[in-house]
Amino acid sequence: MTHSLRWRIAAWYALLLILAISAVGGLIAWRFQTILYQEARARIAHTMTEIVSPSPELFSLEDLGLSPLDRIISSSSISTWASPTTFIEIDTTKGQVLNKSTNLGSGRFPPNLSVSPKHPRSFRQVNVGTAPFLVESRYLSLGSGQAAIVRVGEPLDALRRTFQATQQTLAVILLGTAAAVILLSMFLATQAINPIVALARAMREIGSDRLDRRIAWGGRDDEIGRLAASFNDLLARLEEAFARERQFISDASHELKTPLTSINANAQLLLRWGEGDPQIRRESLETIARESTSLAAMVNGMLTLARADRGDAIPKEPVSLAYVAGEAVRATAHRAAAKGLSLRFDPGSGNSIVLGDESLLRQSVSNLIDNAIKFTDAGTIEVRVGAQDGEVWIEVSDSGPGIATEDLPHIFERFYRADKARSREIAGTGLGLAIVRSIARVHDGRVETTSHPGEGTSFRVTLPQLDPILTEPS
Repeated sequence: MTHSLRWRIAAWYALLLILAISAVGGLIAWRFQTILYQEARARIAHTMTEIVSPSPELFSLEDLGLSPLDRIISSSSISTWASPTTFIEIDTTKGQVLNKSTNLGSGRFPPNLSVSPKHPRSFRQVNVGTAPFLVESRYLSLGSGQAAIVRVGEPLDALRRTFQATQQTLAVILLGTAAAVILLSMFLATQAINPIVALARAMREIGSDRLDRRIAWGGRDDEIGRLAASFNDLLARLEEAFARERQFISDASHELKTPLTSINANAQLLLRWGEGDPQIRRESLETIARESTSLAAMVNGMLTLARADRGDAIPKEPVSLAYVAGEAVRATAHRAAAKGLSLRFDPGSGNSIVLGDESLLRQSVSNLIDNAIKFTDAGTIEVRVGAQDGEVWIEVSDSGPGIATEDLPHIFERFYRADKARSREIAGTGLGLAIVRSIARVHDGRVETTSHPGEGTSFRVTLPQLDPILTEPS
């Protein structure tokens, strides 16, 4: 694949350059040929001008006494205008030769009967024998009813030899340049592909068991360097995700082991002594019911986390956060009262409409209140709702023992318990705060914690505020 890509890049690069060079070479050759023809026409036109508008100094005293026609066709005049590369012929208007330069020998220019007073001038290419010529024919009126056709020609064989030599030179240059371009294209394609090949090789060496490896790319600030940096970032995120999943599996296995062991042990007691001892039967059944309830709560918590992690699958609609908080406060009021705690609620007065899933948001608030009730032995729990700067927040504060500074970074981790000594005394799955954070994230929000040991704890969930115009009926 890489070789194919390398050859494709080299072939296209070479082809484009060769086409460009060929086009430039063709343009140069065409322009050079045009210049040669223009120069030949300019020389012919200059000689024609001397013939049709002769200067008196060109003629001898004998020629000055002749008629205009006789002066032009005199051999002395023609020899004056002719040269080794300039051929002259004077014809009658009917195409009969009156005189010609000696370098024409026995040949003559083919007559051009289209030249007339209405069309006095003509340029064309003709052959004299086998030799090509560029010829200008001019109708010349000499007065007194006399007229002649003046033909001035220049052979094209020298011009064509020059042009052919130029073409051959350009062809040699083009072939040499094409060879150089092909080699250069292969070199550049190799230089461009080799980093990708090395990057692919390094990627293949990294498996799921070696996610801690990174691609060293020497700090290159180019496309390959940025690709390597992006791949390293991807590896870091994958490593973190795998670590979280491994930790989650380990913690879940540990947390599930206790209730399952208890259920199994009590089931064994029922099988052995349940029929003969009513007290053992009752205690075992109560333990099985309690542990199975805890197990079901843990499984439900995991399902909620999975649902929150799939945020794109959650249907959302306008929800009043004040209403949701009020429902959660009413649902947990009896638990706070049973523990002798004062549960206060301030719904606020601003717009508390957010876009979200009502059941998930209610569970998030309920988890925060339950968490406060569990860890507060006496005092007050306050639930407040407010809005500021396009955001809606709900805050749950308690007067409990607070959270140690070293535990704060970990309280949102799954199955993490800050108070290890009381982890068995206080019922719970260790998933409540993790669920709160996941629900906040799926609603494009955040959770912030403020806590000082001995002074209580405050959790604030902040969500984007929904414009009330979007929720009012039209």
